[in-house]
Amino acid sequence: MSDEIRDFSVDIPKTALDDLEIRLRHVRWPDPEPVDDWSQGIPLDYVKTVVEHWRTSYDWRRCQDELNQYDHHLTEIDGVDIHFMHIRSPEANARPVIMTHGWPGSIIEFMDVIGPLTDPVAFGGEAKDAYHLVIPTLPGFGFSGKPVATGWGMEKIARAWDVLMARLGYDRYFAQGGDWGGMVTSVIGAQNLGHCAGIHVNFVVTGPPSDEMMANPTPQEQAALARYMDYQSQGSGYAEIQRTRPQTLGYGLADSPVGQMAWIMEKFQGWSDDAKAPDDNFDCDRLLDNVMIYWLNNAGASSARLYRESFGSINIDPVDIPSGCSIFPNEIVTPSRRWAEQRFKDLRYWGEAEQGGHFAAMEVPELFVQEVRSCFGAMEL
Repeated sequence: MSDEIRDFSVDIPKTALDDLEIRLRHVRWPDPEPVDDWSQGIPLDYVKTVVEHWRTSYDWRRCQDELNQYDHHLTEIDGVDIHFMHIRSPEANARPVIMTHGWPGSIIEFMDVIGPLTDPVAFGGEAKDAYHLVIPTLPGFGFSGKPVATGWGMEKIARAWDVLMARLGYDRYFAQGGDWGGMVTSVIGAQNLGHCAGIHVNFVVTGPPSDEMMANPTPQEQAALARYMDYQSQGSGYAEIQRTRPQTLGYGLADSPVGQMAWIMEKFQGWSDDAKAPDDNFDCDRLLDNVMIYWLNNAGASSARLYRESFGSINIDPVDIPSGCSIFPNEIVTPSRRWAEQRFKDLRYWGEAEQGGHFAAMEVPELFVQEVRSCFGAMEL
């Protein structure tokens, strides 16, 4: 294994974009849903509208240029190329943070928070809130390599992120994440390899509440339990498919850009604040930027395999290092502070945002930045 860090730029060939355009012109549509809501999945009329915009108006080169304004690199860890952005702050005393996305997200989720976090003064903030950002792409996702053997679950990724930060010269760092990124970040804290000074997660995974807590749940906890049970009965089918049959699913996602788009964009409706459609809360082009990261890299099956690797036995090991949790109201799971304290033993920060959901950095970037600053502002490297 080489420790080399190679420069990388996003450069999608025209042939790939031409192929996409042909596929979008020759879609075979399913029958329309027999209901007038999203209860059976993403509606046909909405998908047709998005596809028309995708085919006639969307500009990938704009996204590519936005990405390439930052430094991108590749480095091999345990036989897999890991892609990451490395954005250094202009502030001399900035502190390093590794920020990790999840599924069905990507590095695109962080595009609107990079500036305020790395150069807060330019965005009306204070120099003390400046961070050097390392934004990796999970293995099997986006521009990272695809594991050719099993074993790349959240524990291995957490160790790889520690290797990455050391390779970049960061002996001490903070870690942040949501969705799978939140779970990887929590495992970084649980592994406590001596380099991570503190973590912040906006997807808070804990163990089951104690019998005592379950016997006397608060109204907030009752609502959280009801929300999670609704997710389990009506919204978790995608995860079970990806956990059990990622390869079979992958054929459809690899062959159909519309299938890949629908599989992803449905979640931006269900996991955001009261959205009747995803682009009520997100810019449609930004949503398609995220879809393109999957489509152009043929990452449907390889990203789904993370569920196979990790979802069978979710890591809920105790976290002893300084930790912070932010709860956004339309998150999939919204545990109470006392539930979280069962796992996070040194909980330095607890935030409950007024709005936002699963994709907080993308949906409510100002609130997300505020939560990250408040958390790490209470910690020392």
